[in-house]
Amino acid sequence: MRHSRVAVIGAPLDLGAGRRGVDMGPSAIRVAELQLRLSRLSYIVEDLGNVAVEQAESRDSGNPHARYLPEIAETCRRIAIAVDKAANDGKFPLVLGGDHSAAAGTISGIARHFRKKKQSIGLIWVDAHADMNTPDSSMSGNVHGMPLACVLGKGPRELTHIFNFSPKVEAKNAVLVGLRDVDQLERQMVRESGVHIFTMRDIDERGMKSVMSDAIRYALDGTAGFHVSFDMDAVDPREAPGVGTPVAGGLTLREAHLAMEMAGDTGMLTSLEAVEVNPVLDTANRTAELAVQLIASALGKRIL
Repeated sequence: MRHSRVAVIGAPLDLGAGRRGVDMGPSAIRVAELQLRLSRLSYIVEDLGNVAVEQAESRDSGNPHARYLPEIAETCRRIAIAVDKAANDGKFPLVLGGDHSAAAGTISGIARHFRKKKQSIGLIWVDAHADMNTPDSSMSGNVHGMPLACVLGKGPRELTHIFNFSPKVEAKNAVLVGLRDVDQLERQMVRESGVHIFTMRDIDERGMKSVMSDAIRYALDGTAGFHVSFDMDAVDPREAPGVGTPVAGGLTLREAHLAMEMAGDTGMLTSLEAVEVNPVLDTANRTAELAVQLIASALGKRIL
């Protein structure tokens, strides 16, 4: 599924996060020479700019159990339309976040593209957190803790039914890699979800190669390909300090690269997003630069 053209879609969304600043993530990733590095891999890169996002200062946060939900849902709808159109045009959709609630839009868009062909997609979700809360379980009301539940069909209808179908991905084809921080009320939902879970302990015991081999097998079981949603807080904060919800004990630099390299090696990567880069909390744009390096690894950059 090697594309020659990459469509970059910025999602400067911070309404779903508890800390401000992640809306500048797409700019930080672009500043880290994303277009140049992908061009060196022989891609034609078309930057489609940013989707429109409401500013928190101009809106009331609304429901405390799902803050800014209408505004987030509208942004996700715009992301979904842009991703679907890019895929229809034969381009590889690359979404730059922004907080992780944007994934509800990205995955809706690529799922719709394949649904029109009567095909389904798999999902590899690389994250320190499960992101399977719903408004009933969330202690913060931050929607960036809910998008994986939404693409699996659980949560607010505004997000589960973008394009009027749900789920976007079957649980048996969804894989969570790098989990190490789960909310108390979220634990049971994670266990009962049917999603394949690989925690940091699994990676410690088995190694990233073994974990990713299984993850890819699950994501490709009966699907046309798979999307990778990479939250930068999956990486240890010593390597990726510029994230809003850092958790110690994350992926090493090489583990993160190996995961993306193995995903790219399959030739079945349908789309990709890198989210939760917060320049306000970063050091000399290190996290954005790492995001660009990981994107390049997924899209074919190799040591030799």
